[in-house]
Order: sequence, then C-alpha cells, then structure tokens
Amino acid sequence: MMRAALLLLAASLALAACGRSGPIRAPGPPDQITYPRTYPSR
Repeated sequence: MMRAALLLLAASLALAACGRSGPIRAPGPPDQITYPRTYPSR
C-alpha cells in the first residue's frame, strides 16, 4: 500500500512539473505578431 502511494505521489509530481510558468503570451517575436491581442488567463 505504501509503495502504491509513493508511486502515485511521484507520478503526480512529475506530471505537475510539465506546465509552463508565467502568463500566457502569443508565440514568436513581438515585432512579428500580425494581430496582437490579449490572451485569456485560465
């Protein structure tokens, strides 16, 4: 039981570290964005 709990904890921590940090922004260099707009924060 303890091994399953540790495995679940390790898997959840590994998956939680996959996200990007910081605000959402348009991809690419700022001077080449054709239609600038604000992106909604989730």
